[in-house]
Formats: sequence, C-alpha cells, structure tokens
Amino acid sequence: MQDPAIQKALTTLEFLSQDTETRRLYRERQRSLHDYVSDVEGAREEGLEKGREEGRREVAGLMLARGMDVALVSELTGLSPEDIQHLLAH
Repeated sequence: MQDPAIQKALTTLEFLSQDTETRRLYRERQRSLHDYVSDVEGAREEGLEKGREEGRREVAGLMLARGMDVALVSELTGLSPEDIQHLLAH
C-alpha cells in the first residue's frame, strides 16, 4: 500500500464513490477517452492501409514499366487485373 500509484487510485476511488454526479462525469470522461483512442487507432489503421495500397500501385507501375505481364504483376502485388489495367491507361 506504499506504492504512490496505488495510493492515488485509492484516493480517486474514495472521492468518486462519494458523489453521484462526480461518478457520472467520471464515467463520461472515461467513455470519451476510450472513444478517442478508438478513433485514433482506426484512423491510423486506415492510413497504413492507404499507404500499403499506394505502395502496391507504385511497385506495379515499376513492374509494368519493365515489361512484366499483367497477370504476374497482379499475382505478385495482390492488385486486381482491372486495377493494373487502370494503371496502364494512366
């Protein structure tokens, strides 16, 4: 019980348990923090996937520029043949 973190947690718990409105506000704050972390993580994952997709397209473009077959480029990059045809058109 000498650990400062435990002491702080116990003090906070004691404070919160005394007032209904304080408990409600605490729960709302915790929910908001959880939602924020979830949103940030979701945005991070979305950004990573977008970066991966751009990387696959860039590599596919280089492969096509070296004369590789569309089917092989599709197999190696995971892009659909339609996506690769779109790259060829641009």
